[in-house]
This record gives sequence, structure tokens and C-alpha cells, in this order.
Amino acid sequence: MHAGFIFATGIENSNPTIDGGRVRMDELEKCGHYQQWRRDFDLVQELGLRVLRYGPPLHRTFLGPDRFDWEFADLTFADLQRRNIAPIVDLCHFGLPDWIGNFQNPDFPALFADYAGAFARRYPWVQMYTPINEMWICAVFSCLYGWWNEQLRTDSAFVTAIKHLVKANILAMHAIIKVRPDALFIQSESTEYFHAESPDAIAAAEMNNARRFLALDLNYGRRVDSEMYEYLLDNGMRREEYHFFLQHNLKHQCIMGNDYYQTNEHYVAADGMTRAAGEIFGYAVITHQYYNRYRLPVMHTETNLCQGPGGDEAVYWLKKEWANVLRVRNNGVPLIGFTWYSLTDQVDWDSALRVNKGNVNALGLVDLERKIRPVGVAYRELVRAWEAVLPTKSICLQVPVVMPHEFGGEITSLDPESPASGAILG
Repeated sequence: MHAGFIFATGIENSNPTIDGGRVRMDELEKCGHYQQWRRDFDLVQELGLRVLRYGPPLHRTFLGPDRFDWEFADLTFADLQRRNIAPIVDLCHFGLPDWIGNFQNPDFPALFADYAGAFARRYPWVQMYTPINEMWICAVFSCLYGWWNEQLRTDSAFVTAIKHLVKANILAMHAIIKVRPDALFIQSESTEYFHAESPDAIAAAEMNNARRFLALDLNYGRRVDSEMYEYLLDNGMRREEYHFFLQHNLKHQCIMGNDYYQTNEHYVAADGMTRAAGEIFGYAVITHQYYNRYRLPVMHTETNLCQGPGGDEAVYWLKKEWANVLRVRNNGVPLIGFTWYSLTDQVDWDSALRVNKGNVNALGLVDLERKIRPVGVAYRELVRAWEAVLPTKSICLQVPVVMPHEFGGEITSLDPESPASGAILG
């Protein structure tokens, strides 16, 4: 059992559509992973990492009801298992197969749960999952900003997407647990904050700061506040749909994954328009807000910064984020892992994947030629220095991660009352 602090990276498998559904922004393709996956896994090991956020491309794998193409997943997951790299499997990352359409489709949750169950049965040694990545961001970018997928800009489209995304996530967790009762679910969600620029902007900022919690509130079965309840009902959620979330959550098997970038804090103007604020509060302050709301173990599941003209900008950001992680942890929050996202540079991230320009963004631990960047060297050294010495008498060491080589087919159910599962209790 891997019972230490989890150091991870990820291989970005975003695949939203743009241009009215005509263009698929497949990051695995743009970053060359389909050709270089073996080299990418070599690099994970060379960096000293044993955990990887990773998943097959949903649009290439899920071909129709009960129709799957597992060829690429079979190759890659067999290799991860052979290397004893534990994946946190990212099953849906911002996009759906063309035959499902987009997140307005009410059939999506049940179809996705079938896919998740089929995946779990095929790869029963996999224990850790992010069924749907950044549900809140996916709904905002697709239905409030009009950038991806539906490309809508209405509150009703946003609420529809949120309820379908979170329901799909919950149904997928239930489907996976039928196969793997000790599964761990790490909800990778963007942790945001909205700052009022003027007294006239306070109401709009408060609305945004309430709405940022919607995906996790529903996912963890937390009752939303009265303003958000009215907002949900005014925009198409029925009472019985809301009660589904209160009754079917699996909070006791969840870890709250939170993502933080320089773009996660926003200024709000009096007219409700938002713009990037840069880092004001920072990771530690905002993570405490989320932890105080949900009281779940935390994993820092994404961060990065571009390597700029000085060559050390990303290294500086890594050190700053790591200091924030230690601060949160030392304040008593059960923070169990850290992730630089992603392994390689990414393409068109500067436009949030909404423009197909092919711009390479220097965000990775390695570049697209698979040469290590200064931040990769720094992360390798950080992992080596801290992996063995993080306090051993810590709740962090109770996360019961079963590494691939330890999986023997015997699966013990997590008893919420047992001491061993204390680290993942809500």
C-alpha cells in the first residue's frame, strides 16, 4: 500500500468541441501523446512520480450505447500497471462523443455511468478516479461564457449542464463502487474567488461566490443556500432533481481535489462583468474556504505557470504553491497530495482551448520534444526531498491507496466506521 503523500502529474486529456461542434480540441492529439505515450510514461518515472492523473479519450473510446473501442486504453493501462504507476482516472474532461452531443442531453448521466462501469470492469486494478473533471468549469465555459460544446450563454443552460454533469459523476461513482468497493474519488474542481471592484459590485460578487460552490455542493449532498436554491429552481431544476443530490452522494469515499492557477481569482464590476485579478488571496486562503465548507481531505490536483523569458517563472510558482500546501497542511487540513499539471507543455491553453491556433504554451514539466524544463528539474528535486520526510504521524498517511502491483483481485469494502478509512470520511 502506498500510504505516503501523493506527488503526481497529469497528462491532459481535454477534448471539448468548438465552432458549433465542428472542431474537436483533443489535447492528447495536440501534445503528441497518441504517438509518444511510452516516452511520456518513462518521464513520469524519471521524475520520481508514482501517481498520474490520466484517462482515455472519451470521444474515441465510447462509440455508442454498450459500444467501446478499448484498443488505446488497453495498451496504455497495461503499461501503467506493469510500471506500477497508480492512475487517477479522468473519464470525462470537458467533452462528449459526437453521438451524445453536449451537456444539455438528459441521457448523458445514465450513458456515462454505463461507460464508467464498463471501464471499471475492464481495469479492476484501478482504484482512484476523477469521473468528471472540473464540472463547474465545464458548465461555465460551455453555458455561461459560450466557449465550448453547447456554446450557450444562459443561466438555464448552465443549471441544466451542472445538474447533468454532477448526476453523471454520482452515477459513475456508484457504478464503479459495484466493481471496486474501495474506490477513491478525487473531485478535481477549480477553486475560485470573486472580488468586488466597487461597492456597486458587491451583490454580483456575492452571487458568483455562492455559485462557485454549486457543483461540489450537489456532488457532496450539501444543502445549498436559499439564494442558490431559488437560482436552481428559477433556471429549470425540479425539486425532485435537487433531492437526488441530497440522497445519493458518496462523500465518505471522496477526496476534494482543488485546482488553483493565477487565473482563479476574478474582479467583478458593477455590471457583473468579470476579469482576471491575478493572485490576491492565493491557494492557502481559498483552499481553507472550501475545506471549511466540506470538511474532506484535500488534494491539490492542478497548478502550473508558463516558463517565461527569465526561465525561472514556473520554478518560482512551484515553490510558492508548495509553500501554500505546507501552510494548509500545517494548519491541520488533511492535505494528501500535490500535482503539477501537466507533464508536457499544452497547446492553445492560452485561449482556454476556445481558439484552434496550435499555440504551444510552456506549462509542462517537459516540453513537447520531451526535454525536461527547469520546473521539471525543480519538481523532481522537491519530490525527492519531501517524499520521505513529511510527518509520519499524519492523517495524510491513512489514505488507503492500493498500488497496481498489490492488487490481487481481492477487494475489501470500505467500512465508514473502520479506523483505516478515517482519512476519507466526510
